[in-house]
Amino acid sequence: MKPLARSLLSRPFAGLAALPLYGVLSPSAQAALPTLENPSRGVGSGILQTLQNYGYDIVMLIALLVVASMFVGVCYHAYTRYAEIHIGRSTWGQFGLTVAVGAMLLVVGIWLLTEAIGVL
Repeated sequence: MKPLARSLLSRPFAGLAALPLYGVLSPSAQAALPTLENPSRGVGSGILQTLQNYGYDIVMLIALLVVASMFVGVCYHAYTRYAEIHIGRSTWGQFGLTVAVGAMLLVVGIWLLTEAIGVL
C-alpha cells in the first residue's frame, strides 16, 4: 500500500475535520421559488376577484378539454365508419353523413361552451 493510502485508512475520521470548510468555501447555490402566473383577466382588486379570475381560467381549460374530447370522439367514429366501408357494412354516403353530423356537433359544442364561459 502507498503511504498516503495507509495514513488515510489508519485515520478514518480525518476527512471530517475539513467538512466545515467545504460549507464556507463552496459557492452558495440559492434557488428562487417560481412565481405564480397572473390569471388571463388580471389580478383583480381583491383576493375574491383574483380567485374568480383563476376560476375562469380553470373553466376555460376544462372547456378546451371537453372540445378536444369531442373532436377525438368524432374522429374515432368517422374512422370506424370508414373501416366498415372496407368490410362492406357501410357506404360512402353514411361516412359523409357521419362526418357532417360530427362537424355540426363540434360547432354546436364549441358555441355552447363559449356561451357558457361568457356567463362567468
